[in-house]
Amino acid sequence: MISTVTVTTITTITTIAALGLTAAISIAAVVTLIVFLTTKELASSGGSSSSMRIGRYLSVGTIPLLMAFAAVVAVKIAEVLA
Repeated sequence: MISTVTVTTITTITTIAALGLTAAISIAAVVTLIVFLTTKELASSGGSSSSMRIGRYLSVGTIPLLMAFAAVVAVKIAEVLA
């Protein structure tokens, strides 16, 4: 009986800690995506070649962040529907 309670308690604490870490990583990814998209838009509106180059280089980091954002949204929708 005691070992079952101990295992259940440890599992619950680990799950709560993992959810907190997941939320922090999700927030960091969304904030980074917003910063990248804003910087890319501002750099692309400039007329110089260096600002256009910065705009193109930011696309490299934006694509994986968009995929992470889509995964976060899908998980949140699944949580609401479940």
